[in-house]
Amino acid sequence: MNTPELLAPAGNWDCAKAAIENGADAIYFGLDRFNARMRAENFTESDLPELMEFLHWRGVKGYVTLNTLIFQNELPEVEQYLRSIIASGVDAAIVQDIGICRLIRHLSPDFPIHGSTQMTMTSAAGVEFAKLLGCQLVVLARECSIKEINKIQKQLNDRNITLPLEVFVHGALCVAYSGQCLTSEALGGRSANRGECAQACRMPYELISDGETVDLGDRRYLLSPQDLAGLEVLPELVRSGVSCLKIEGRLKAPEYVANVTRVYRNALDRAITDVNAERYNLEMAFSRGLYTGWFEGINNQELVHARFGKKRGVYLGEVIDIRREQITIASKEPV
Repeated sequence: MNTPELLAPAGNWDCAKAAIENGADAIYFGLDRFNARMRAENFTESDLPELMEFLHWRGVKGYVTLNTLIFQNELPEVEQYLRSIIASGVDAAIVQDIGICRLIRHLSPDFPIHGSTQMTMTSAAGVEFAKLLGCQLVVLARECSIKEINKIQKQLNDRNITLPLEVFVHGALCVAYSGQCLTSEALGGRSANRGECAQACRMPYELISDGETVDLGDRRYLLSPQDLAGLEVLPELVRSGVSCLKIEGRLKAPEYVANVTRVYRNALDRAITDVNAERYNLEMAFSRGLYTGWFEGINNQELVHARFGKKRGVYLGEVIDIRREQITIASKEPV
C-alpha cells in the first residue's frame, strides 16, 4: 500500500516555504489571473522559474491552479499563461474548464493536467471522461464518501482504467456542490466560479417559515459548514488507494500551512496514537469547528452547526465568574 502524496496550499512565498519545511510532497499555487483564490497574494509569471527551481532543488513538486471558467475573449491571454507555465517546469496545471484541457493538449502533448474538484467528478464515468480530455489525475468532489471513493476505484479497475485520484483531506467546505455557488455573483456581482467568492455562506441568516421568523436560539449561521478534517479517517483514505491528499488554504497564513501540513505529514508517516492532541493543534491553527465532512456519509445537521461562521478557538472551559476586569474560567484545556 503506497503512501499518498501530501499536497499543501501556497498563497505566497512564505506559505510555500512553510509547506516544504513541514513535509509537503507538493504545493499548489495560483498566478495573478484565472485561479479560484484571487484574494490570495498569489505568484506572478515572472516568479515561476525561481519558484520551480526552489521546489525542485528540495524534491517538491509544484502545481499551478488554472481552475476557473474562461471566457472566449480571454483565450489569447490564457494561452500565453500556459506557454509560460509549461516552459517554467511546472509539474501540472489544475484545470476546471474542459476547453482549457483541449488547449493544453494543443500546446503540449504530454504536459500533466489535473482535473480540478470544480469539475465535480463523483463517478467512474466522470473520471473516464476526464481521462479522455487528457487528465493524468482527477481531484474528486468533496461530496464523495469513502464508500463512494472505494466504489469508484473498483469500477475503474473493472474497466481497466488507470488514473490517480486525489481528495481534499482538510480545510474549508463550500455549502454548494464542489464550490459551484452562484450566491456571491447574485448578491454582489462577485463570481465564485471566477475566484471572487464573497463568502455569503459565512453570514448570519434568519429562517422564515410561513411569514414568521423561526426561533433557532443561537443558531444563526445557517449556511456555514464546519471545516473538513479527515485526520480521524486517514487510515481508511489511505486504504482506499487515493494517490494524493490535499489541504485547502491558499488564503491562510504560513502558520496555518505549517501546522496543518505537519499534522498530516506525521499522521501519514506513522500511526498517531493521540488523535485528540493533534485535533487540538488543528483547531488552534484555524477552525470553524472540525468535522469529517462527507467522508462518512451525509449528515447535514452535523455538517452545519450554525453557531458561528468564522474562526473560533478551542473550547477552554466554563465561565464561572465575571467581574469588571476579570473573567474566571474552570479550565478544561491548557491555556
